[in-house]
Amino acid sequence: MKTTADVIVIGAGIVGNATAYYLAKKGMSVTVLEASDYIGNGGSSRNGGGVRQSGRNPKELPLMIWGVKNIWPSLSDELGTDTEYTQGGNLRLGKTEKHLAILKTLADNAVKCGVDVTMIDAEEVKKINPYLSDEVAGASWCPTDGHANPLTTTLGYYKKARSLGAQFITGAPVTNIVTAKGKIIGVQTAEQFFSAPNVVVAAGYESNAILQTVEISIPMKKHALTCLVTEAEPQMFKQMLGTAMADFYGHQTKHGSFVMGGTDGFDEVPSRIDDSYPLVGSSMVSATSRGILSYFPILQKAKVVRAWGGYGDFSVDAVATVSKCDEVPGLYIECGFTGHGFGIGPAAAYNIAELITSGTCPADISPLRYDRFRPSK
Repeated sequence: MKTTADVIVIGAGIVGNATAYYLAKKGMSVTVLEASDYIGNGGSSRNGGGVRQSGRNPKELPLMIWGVKNIWPSLSDELGTDTEYTQGGNLRLGKTEKHLAILKTLADNAVKCGVDVTMIDAEEVKKINPYLSDEVAGASWCPTDGHANPLTTTLGYYKKARSLGAQFITGAPVTNIVTAKGKIIGVQTAEQFFSAPNVVVAAGYESNAILQTVEISIPMKKHALTCLVTEAEPQMFKQMLGTAMADFYGHQTKHGSFVMGGTDGFDEVPSRIDDSYPLVGSSMVSATSRGILSYFPILQKAKVVRAWGGYGDFSVDAVATVSKCDEVPGLYIECGFTGHGFGIGPAAAYNIAELITSGTCPADISPLRYDRFRPSK
């Protein structure tokens, strides 16, 4: 085990793994420290798989647009792993006038940022996806959105980073970041000090506790997330689906199964939980199933073969933080992805790796700065 590196990455989800890969590709020595015993143990390998621009806060759009154009189309070839990336478009569905108003606001914001999003009526929705409920009154339609396989993508980055020399250590929760004369010199785990002049904190909700050891705070809450997986069905459509109220989302996989998520409205969880906390409860599964059927009744007889449960790092403004830290030279932050980090994660990782190695990055990440939460002077 090496205890010295150019960069230490905290967290082995898709963001941490991708950051390690892009840094190793640039010739940097990298050590990734993961608190749990498994790679991709959080939401990175268990989510709806959306790779979308539509429905996002405008602050995230420059980074997401860049990722859709420059990373996702060739990612399977680059990683040597089938990410199952499918650019089949995204329908965000609405049933009421209120829903359609929400969708129009989101669509207008996306168009201002250069995303191809249009509002379509019920007839046009049915032409794109004839399996949806007749209750759907309209939708926003983004043909350049898509979806991918969270598990193969997250592990694909891990395997590729390792092949380039990145070191991954599991069961190594970081207790604090260590500085000397105001600069990063490494991190401390319960058992070992790891030395590096650069540290990337990409540990989901736990990022905040780690950052607070150097007096940086990214206000977040924990929210439970549940996805259901059905048995394989005949191929029906390639679009990613979502709704105005974010109460249902999902897609059909290459295998034919459906991966779909939702909420029972009680998704905020305590900040501290242990393995006994029921992240997949009966109310969550039944509520998610009802939400799915209200938009997608053809699945009434489909069998659910398993459910994923976990929690996400929900930022108080529902926007990710992807930033270097001015007060602590050598510190970089990637967290607060608010349940939609899978699609934007590779672009965040690439740009942070560029910042570390060259001092600049190709996408505009300035709206995602860590210090936006501070009171204005």
